[in-house]
Formats: sequence, structure tokens, C-alpha cells
Amino acid sequence: MSENALDAGNGIGNPEVTRAAMTFTVPAGESVGTAMRPLDLPNKGEGAIVCVRDDEGNLRDLAFTPDTETEVTAVAADTDDGRAVIRHSCAHVLAQAVQKEFPGTKLGIGPAIENGFYYDFEPAEPFTPEDLKKLEKSMKKIIKSGQRFERKAYDSVEDARLEYLQEPFKLELVDDKSRGDIPEGDASVEVGEGELTAYSNVNPRTGEVEWYDLCRGPHVPTTRYIPAFSLTRTSAAYWRGDQSKAGLQRIYGTAWESKEALDEYLTMLAEAEKRDHRRLGRELDLFSFPDEIGSGFPVFHPDGATVRLEMEEHSRRRHIASGYSFVNTPHITKGDLFKKSGHLDWYSDGMFPPMQLDEERDADGNITKQAVDYYAKPMNCPMHNLIFASRGRSYRELPLRLFEFGTVYRYEKSGVVHGLTRARGFTQDDAHIYCTEDQLETELTTVLGFIISLLKDYGLDDFYLELSTKDPKKYVGSDEIWQKATDTLRAVAEKSGLELVPDPEGAAFYGPKISVQARDAIGRTWQMSTVQLDFNLPERFELEYTANDGTKQRPVMIHRALFGSIERFFGVLLEHYAGAFPVWLAPHQVTGIPVADEFIGYLEELTAELRGHGIRAAVDTSDDRMQKKIRNHTTGKVPFMLLAGGRDVDAGAVSFRFLDGTQVNGVPKESAVRIIREWITSRRNDQPTGDLVDALR
Repeated sequence: MSENALDAGNGIGNPEVTRAAMTFTVPAGESVGTAMRPLDLPNKGEGAIVCVRDDEGNLRDLAFTPDTETEVTAVAADTDDGRAVIRHSCAHVLAQAVQKEFPGTKLGIGPAIENGFYYDFEPAEPFTPEDLKKLEKSMKKIIKSGQRFERKAYDSVEDARLEYLQEPFKLELVDDKSRGDIPEGDASVEVGEGELTAYSNVNPRTGEVEWYDLCRGPHVPTTRYIPAFSLTRTSAAYWRGDQSKAGLQRIYGTAWESKEALDEYLTMLAEAEKRDHRRLGRELDLFSFPDEIGSGFPVFHPDGATVRLEMEEHSRRRHIASGYSFVNTPHITKGDLFKKSGHLDWYSDGMFPPMQLDEERDADGNITKQAVDYYAKPMNCPMHNLIFASRGRSYRELPLRLFEFGTVYRYEKSGVVHGLTRARGFTQDDAHIYCTEDQLETELTTVLGFIISLLKDYGLDDFYLELSTKDPKKYVGSDEIWQKATDTLRAVAEKSGLELVPDPEGAAFYGPKISVQARDAIGRTWQMSTVQLDFNLPERFELEYTANDGTKQRPVMIHRALFGSIERFFGVLLEHYAGAFPVWLAPHQVTGIPVADEFIGYLEELTAELRGHGIRAAVDTSDDRMQKKIRNHTTGKVPFMLLAGGRDVDAGAVSFRFLDGTQVNGVPKESAVRIIREWITSRRNDQPTGDLVDALR
């Protein structure tokens, strides 16, 4: 909820309600809803209170009645928690509508997810787009009826089993609960920890239960608190994500605190679909994913490789200027290296299976040398540690910044692979920095500033930071070292002036990290760069340097990937710019379009001059008419189109045409070359237009 909405009461109820009034005390034996009434908090609109958070941090329904006096904080509809409750409640309405319209359909699970919700079903037939329209209509009737969400706790597991005898998936969850085997992930939404509960949808007029579902909650008070929703798509799914188990149908939807918020999100979705990098990659002939190579392994075509090369070259120049040393390491290595680093203990699920190599046999076929496991590397850091350890190091060499465009391989499950943004083979712009503890804070500050600066070079300029801390089930090293590393990262992040958002238990096994989150042109957030602080790998690899007093000391290690991966960053930029890369990155920067064939030679002389300055320029000599050529190159996102006819040739000039349809006529050739060169060398990230170029004449 915005502060203005709180301070103004959102135009509903008492306009004097302030943020302080959002926390209040609920007397023992009284419901939250009853305790709220004197406060006159909003129950309609974007700021409507949909649930509360108790003093232990748990979300509770407004019907929650504590046994002892309890302090709670109201949760409004237009907050992240409020939206999640609305969305989970909408998932229940969806499931109710499905079983009403398609009797006999079995229920899976239906959690809230980022920006929406889903519910898994086992229907007799797969759902169709027409089915979604039918379900939306049914859901609107349920919502309009104002059914109450009522919580019920089962006295025993047997009581629960009796209610779900016709629901095999729910029954499995109940049985898991009876054994204390609480599943992680989506299924935990249904049962969770503590008592086993269900929610009923109750007819407000008759008091009859219309439908019920196994669920730990919480939910909104009534279906009328779901003001805006839409079903978006269907997909195949598997019970608990296990492909060996039952195949299900998943229906996705989204729900928001207002119709305006829903419309804004749906508009963004439509724009995101148009910007989908997989679609643009095909249309612009940038890259592909041949079946012959395998899922998650992209190949870059000439135009895509040109963009990628420009990205890498600019990054390489900036790294050299900032004191990084370039290294190269192999794609595969013996498994002992990843055992030493800890990856085989903590990351083996994300690695490709080993290759057994180097076995030797005698003439009789007897093994004289056992095979050794080799792995495609998922990380570059162990090899960089070997470079550091290859000879003695002095404190005078530190900080030592090793940088590599290193290709790595990670076994992503087929359902997770997604174009360039989630591939199985990709190249990281990976750096590992070795420094003393005294240098650490300064180096981290420098690294963070360098990252932000370089991301801005590519046209991203809206950031916040996320601090990922230790996963208590998956880490190496002592708690003291982790705390020290986390405190150091937090201090550097706070000094940056950027917003810092916590990511509890989100760190890799060897150390906490800061990730730079960037918002794109349509407001989506992408994780870009990561900075991870590591006191553990230097210990495992026994890395040392000679300090100024002659003693041997352990360096601190900073892991840093700026793009994350070149492939993923390429995909993000492609979507950010909707395929129209800035001129300095564009695969085709200038295309000459003659009004007639007799002017081809004139434009070829001009484009040859541009190529002499390192500019990617060519003339369209196809048989297409001029207007079709303009359409083709506009669709192809060529930023500078140069037109030439008789009048232009006589004047020694050209006419500029731009992607937005604007045009500047009669620009002398010398000025045209100067304008294009200056635009590219300055690495402007905006597209040239008639007004902008006219001002440069």
C-alpha cells in the first residue's frame, strides 16, 4: 500500500487513519474483524484490509480469534502479502468453478505465485480456450455471490481422510501429514506445518457449504474481496513436478486489488509477449535452438553474433581499463576439482553426469588404470583458484582481478529451460577477485560501482539490490565467517544509496551475495549482476599470499558476474529494446536504399566510406520497390536508412529515414557521415529520430 493511500484512508472510512493505526491489539477471545471495527480501516478499494500479520510474523484471516491478547498488523490489498492472499483465494474460486462446470475433475494444488496463481487439475479432457472463458464467467458469479471463506481444523487425520476419499491427490497430502512428511514447495501450501485445516466457501444467504478445499490459508473474508482477475493460459503439469507421476492440466490466472491494476498488468503481459526474445530471435534471424544440438543450447547466427561481439568487446575494454587480467580455462575437468570446491557435495544436481575417461587396459583386456570422472564445468571459480595457486603470491599483487568469458554447463530440467534466459550452456563474464581483508570493503564498493556503470552503458539505469543470506541447510564454513561476510556486504550495499531488499536463505553454499536487480523498459525486474563474498573456497584450496611482514595469509575471494551470462543478458536487452538495439549494438547500423537502380553506385560509395570507419553499412540492391525496402528494413530494426534519388545525387546529399517513420531530407554526405559516426562512437542508447538528427546537422 502506498503511504498516501494509508494516510488518506484511500477515500474510504476514516480519513484520519494513519500508518500507525495499522498495528492494533486484538483482545483474547475476540476476532480480528471485531477488533478492527472501531479503527474504521478500509474494507473496500485498493487499500482494503484483507488479513493481518500476528506478532510471530504469521498471516491470519480476519476471523482469527486469539486465546490471549495479541498485537497484529493489518495487511492491505495493494501490498505483496495482500495480493498473495487475494490470488490464493482466487485459486480456490477457480477450483470451485472447475468442479462445478466439469464434474469429476480431480484437484491438485493451487498456490499464489509471482503476479498470479495457478491450480492443477486432472480433468477428463484437456482444457480449451473456450473452457477458460466459461470458467471466468462461472468465477464471476461465485465472486459476486459474496461467499465466505471459513476455516476448519480437523480433529484427526482420519476425519480429513473421510472428506477426501474421492480426491486422490489431496488424500496423498493428508497421508503425508499423518506421517509428519511435510513436502517442500507447492504442496506445502496445502498442508504446511501445525494443524491440518480446510477452507469452505459458504453461501452467505443459506449458510450452506458450496465447496471446500484442504488448505492452511489465510484467505480474504469473502469472495467480494477479489475485485479483478483473469485466467491467462493452460499448460501441462505433473503431480509434484515428477514426470513419472500423473499428468495434470494447469490453469494460470492473475488477480489484483483493482481493475486498473489488472488492466495495467495485462497490458504489460501483451507488451511482454511482443517483446519475447525467442520470438524476436526468430524474426530478426539472431539465434536458434536446433533440435540436433539439444534443449538449452543456443547457436548465434551472423546478426546475433555481431551483437554479442559488440557486447563482449565493450565489456572487455572496460575491464582492461579497470585493472582486470584475462584468463582462459577448459570446459571440462576432473571430478576431484569439484569435490575439493564442494560443488559435488552441494551442486551435483545442477551438473551434467560425469564422463569416465583415461581408462587403460593391457593386451588381455585387463584394466591397468582406472577411469577417472570428468565433468563439464558448471562454474569457473575452481579453475581460477588453481591459477592463483600456480605460484607464490605477494600482497603487492593484491587485489588480483582475474576475468574470463567462460562457458559453463548446467543441467536445467526441461521444464525450466527458457530460451536464452535459462539455458544449459552459456558464457559468463566471470571475475574472481583476490584481496586482503583490509582491501575488502573498498574493493566491494569499487566492484559495485563498476557494475552499475557498465550496466548503464547498455541502457539499463533503474536498479535495486538484493542481499541473499545463508541457507541453514546448505552451506560450508563457520557461522562466524558467514556473519562477517554478510555484514560486510550489507554495509557496502547500504552505502551505495540503492534500495536493499532481503533475500533470506538465497545464497550459494559458499557465501552470501548481492545481486543487482534491473528494471526494463516495461517495468519487469531481471536479476543481472551478482557479487558474492567467499571466505570458504580460499580455505578449501589453501590459497596464500605473503603479507608485508613475511607471514603467509589467506586472501578473501569475491565472485562477480556482471552480465550473469552473455546469453541471458542478450535476451534481456533484446526484450528491453523490443529488438531495436541501440545503433552501436545493432547488427545492421546503416542501410542504403536507392530510389532507383541508377543510384546504387552513389550509395555504395557512401557506405564504403562508412565501413572504412568501422560502421556496419550496406546497400539494398534487391529487386524490391523502394517502399517495400523501407518496410523490410524498418521491420528488421535498422536504425539509419539512407535514401538517395536524383535530387540527392545532384546536391551531394542523402535523406535519412528512421524506425519511427520520421525523415530528414537533403543532408550533405559529409554531414551524414559525421552524424552517424558521432552517434555510434558516443554509444547513445536512444534511437535516432528526425528531430534528434535534424538538431545535429
